[in-house]
Amino acid sequence: MTLPGVGRKTANLVVTVGFQKPGICVDVHVHRISNRWGYIKTKTPEESEKALRRKLPKQYWITYNDLLVPYGQNLCLPVSPLCSTCKLAQLCDRAGVKKSR
Repeated sequence: MTLPGVGRKTANLVVTVGFQKPGICVDVHVHRISNRWGYIKTKTPEESEKALRRKLPKQYWITYNDLLVPYGQNLCLPVSPLCSTCKLAQLCDRAGVKKSR
């Protein structure tokens, strides 16, 4: 993170992909979905990373971002998520969802 333009997400990505060490890459998708599910309650991606480090078992840290990014880009959209086709709909708190399809 001492390099210009490198923040927590990128640093964690380098650690996980480059060195196969546990890290949690929290982007907007991971932050939004983790809160929407009700798994954590945070206001920023940085808070989400800290909360996930405390709550998510370490064995899932590396794959969590890999699973949630495409899920957030294609199904659990920021506005009007596709809840009617989501396999996790019954488990989701739908926090912050005002309109869905």
